[in-house]
Amino acid sequence: MVRPENVRDDEMILKAREICKKIEDELDYPGQIKVHIIRETRITEYAK
Repeated sequence: MVRPENVRDDEMILKAREICKKIEDELDYPGQIKVHIIRETRITEYAK
């Protein structure tokens, strides 16, 4: 997960590609690894 105030929507594609490239360069694995980037804002309010 990324902080929405730090990563814009258009940066998410580049960030996912960067993570995939790092995985490909550093790890050996069978098959594929899927990378998801989740950008969300959560707000909680309490009534007393």
